[in-house]
Amino acid sequence: MDQDERLLHSSSFGAAAGAYAEHRPDYAQAAVRWALELASGPRVLDLGAGTGKLTATLVALGADVIAVEPDSAMLTELRRSLPTVRTLPGSAETIPLPDASVDAVLAGNAMHWFDMAVAGPEIARVLAPGGVLAGLWNVMDDGVEWVSGLARVSGSAAIGPRDTPAGWRAETASMHLPKTGVAARFGSPEQAEFPHGQQRTADSLVATLATRAGVLVMPEQEQEATLGRIRAFLASRPEAARGEFTLPMLTGVLRVRRL
Repeated sequence: MDQDERLLHSSSFGAAAGAYAEHRPDYAQAAVRWALELASGPRVLDLGAGTGKLTATLVALGADVIAVEPDSAMLTELRRSLPTVRTLPGSAETIPLPDASVDAVLAGNAMHWFDMAVAGPEIARVLAPGGVLAGLWNVMDDGVEWVSGLARVSGSAAIGPRDTPAGWRAETASMHLPKTGVAARFGSPEQAEFPHGQQRTADSLVATLATRAGVLVMPEQEQEATLGRIRAFLASRPEAARGEFTLPMLTGVLRVRRL
């Protein structure tokens, strides 16, 4: 994905902020605990916080959270749902915090949008010495047969290479590194996956997939065709066709420490 395409995709969420808040899953608490395990204190920056899905889990675990998000519509949803959390407009490339002001920086389904040549030094700047950077991604467990079928039918715009476990590991293993010759600011990566799930109906799962960046930027006719294929597949599967079901998921975590 080139820079212009990345910008188009990363800026597509604001128009669907309400749907994002309603349909996107939260994160497995065990995954968030593991992400924070090496942090020396409770100060956490949720970077690219969106509507606050990860922020809410951090609050529930007792972290002292600051949420930073570049999109004003997403930030409005976050402030509405979590009014006591300190929130700031900003991005991974321009973080509005002082040096060494947090013990951990977490990013929920956001690190793949960061330009790490610029964001890496910025994240290292706001982290205390030895601080932790962790990216979290919710992925569908395609070890389950019907979920594997859903991934095939949906296509890569709706369920992409980061959205299933094997692809997630490969795609994120070097996500903390700059793509240019800039020096790395973080140590060796660790990856781990934690069981998760989300209560869904066929309609709400389609609505979730409709909030994926690749789907949001589709021409309307292509978007309708894609979502129609997904609806038809879910209607054909006994696991998903009758009311509520649990969508089998994992929360994957990439964890590194500031050098």
